Amino acid sequence: MTSTADTTLSPILERCPVIPVIAIDELSDAVPLAQALVDGGLTVLEITLRTRVALDAMKAVIDQVPQAVVGVGTVLTSDQFDAAERAGARFAVSPGATERLLDATAGRGVSLLPGAATASEVMVLRERGFRLLKFFPAEPSGGARFLGSLAPVIPDVRFCPTGGITPGNAGDYLKLPNVVCVGGSWMVPRDRIAARDWAGIRDLAATAAALERPPR
Repeated sequence: MTSTADTTLSPILERCPVIPVIAIDELSDAVPLAQALVDGGLTVLEITLRTRVALDAMKAVIDQVPQAVVGVGTVLTSDQFDAAERAGARFAVSPGATERLLDATAGRGVSLLPGAATASEVMVLRERGFRLLKFFPAEPSGGARFLGSLAPVIPDVRFCPTGGITPGNAGDYLKLPNVVCVGGSWMVPRDRIAARDWAGIRDLAATAAALERPPR
């Protein structure tokens, strides 16, 4: 059994090698920031629910940056998932998974990317039909070496590693056969957002978008 959400989520995650993980503090920054990322070639964006304006920022980006595929991150509860769905999110990302969250999101129009950090957690989610998972926190949980060791034993599950991913190690993950993309924040540093350095963020996004994935 494969989750129907995976069918929808797979082409989204395959669009770009890197998904920016974005925390937006000022609503006025949302649209120019998203446009800079899209202009740089990163068209799939994860806006995290770590700030008070996150949902409004997501709505603004969806309305004004049509080239972007917008998802919501740090989803911990079914209420947050419901709010993200109402706001128009295309996908939702959770750092882990609970039975209550999985039950509440099953069969919904928004695809869930649940998190796992151990082989047992991967197996449990696989039994629930998930073949696309977030690997979090990636670096503290064993990094690319750990994911590489899972590839031959659980070959039908693919991952989006997030947590400690940098320009220096992203390539180590992307070359793995069970990694579809990575998530990171290095192209959206808070100091550049605060300076409204949209050109600089566009250039960082372009470098990230140019990271290579081997043919699958």
